[in-house]
Amino acid sequence: MKRGMLIILSGPSGVGKGTVREELFKDESLNLAYSISMTTRKPRPAEKEGVDYFFVDEKTFTQKIADGGLIEWAKFVGNYYGTPKDYVEELLDEGKNVVLEIEVQGALQVMKKCPDALTIFLVPPSMEELERRIRGRRTESEDIVMERLNKARKEIATKDQYKYVVENDDIMAAKEKIAKIIKEHKA
Repeated sequence: MKRGMLIILSGPSGVGKGTVREELFKDESLNLAYSISMTTRKPRPAEKEGVDYFFVDEKTFTQKIADGGLIEWAKFVGNYYGTPKDYVEELLDEGKNVVLEIEVQGALQVMKKCPDALTIFLVPPSMEELERRIRGRRTESEDIVMERLNKARKEIATKDQYKYVVENDDIMAAKEKIAKIIKEHKA
């Protein structure tokens, strides 16, 4: 069996990575598997353990770091996020194309370790639209919203380090562009 391809889907918080990913996964021809990240953040209302994230405490997470058990990790707005290494390797060995939906800091770490990864940066149509999306969640304080927006400006400046940049002005259009990119890279 042919080993799968590692796909990094990244971009600033609020750009719609999760929504675009959900649409991509409806296309079975892409043979996608989602790499579930680990976080110390508390679950949002609709999120499920082992589906959206592996929710752990800080002690468990820092032990994974010490053991080399994460492909990448970052601390963002007071919480740790990371990608479990064994989980990803198992999926790739099964021939799956593994999607890492991760923040920029983590994506840059993975790019160094896995230069053959297919890297896609999702950008918002504008900073005003990104702010509208983040505020629309109604899950964070004003301080956190401002921190996310400031971080987004810095992250967008890294977009040229990715192989592809896709604007998420329309979910289905962004999904189609990304699906086409994946199909061009599958052997």
